[in-house]
Amino acid sequence: MTPEDHLINRSNWLRAAVLGANDGILSVASVAIGVAAASVGREPIVLASVAALVAGALSMAAGEYVSVSSQSDLEKADLERERKELADTPEEELRELAAIYEGRGLRPDTALEVARQMTEHDALLAHARDELGISDMTEADPLQAALASGAAFTVGGAMPVLVSLFVPLSSMVPAQYVFGILALALLGFLSARTGGASIWRPILRITFWGTAAMGLTALVGYLFGVNI
Repeated sequence: MTPEDHLINRSNWLRAAVLGANDGILSVASVAIGVAAASVGREPIVLASVAALVAGALSMAAGEYVSVSSQSDLEKADLERERKELADTPEEELRELAAIYEGRGLRPDTALEVARQMTEHDALLAHARDELGISDMTEADPLQAALASGAAFTVGGAMPVLVSLFVPLSSMVPAQYVFGILALALLGFLSARTGGASIWRPILRITFWGTAAMGLTALVGYLFGVNI
């Protein structure tokens, strides 16, 4: 039998990619809308969009790497602590594992036997998975998350930059809205299909909050009312 390709295996990089693309679309489009709302020329809009794209992609990749590395460090520290406890108090750890299995519905004698067999096979693996919730499927990969997030931010943020370059100034703000919402809807569709979820809920969720974010940023530009 060949191993099944479970969708949960995609959770780490998919989460980072969706977050990066969503942030790329929103932050760059919002900056472009805010500047366009207070500007009479194209150059400030393009400059602000490109700066937001470059800074955002680097910041997203670095932030993702640092945060996932912190998660990985916590997991390693927990595993090291568990390894020490297994060496110092093996019987107590065996009873703890049996109690976990009993809490999941096994009879006490069956739970103890399962815990004993799992301990004989790989005690640390059993405690990591069943006590700490750490497994190969959920193990954090900082570099993978950073690359996925930074690349996705760049792809998502490229669309508002292109709009800033080629759309007439008179239509800049509504065009950023329209293309931004379309890009968010596409992102919701792709993330739902990749993750095996229903399509409409992610699309509605991501477009609603994206529209709200872009609208608030444009409002800031109008409130300041400064012509650049």
